[in-house]
Amino acid sequence: MKKKFNCEIDCANCAAKVEDAIAKLDGVESVRINFMMQKFTLEAPDERFDEVLRAAVAAGKKIEPDFSVEC
Repeated sequence: MKKKFNCEIDCANCAAKVEDAIAKLDGVESVRINFMMQKFTLEAPDERFDEVLRAAVAAGKKIEPDFSVEC
């Protein structure tokens, strides 16, 4: 499943760091963070999507405390 969300991230460098960290998580098939559009796209298996999304948001917050995703 692939879903797009609105997100809040402060800078392009932070977006790149968060994207790299999320890409390494188990179950993440692809991830894109568009800093200019404030969009977060995550692709993960349907049966684990919610679990992977929670892990992705948690990983993002460890790098950038202001990172948030509107679900």
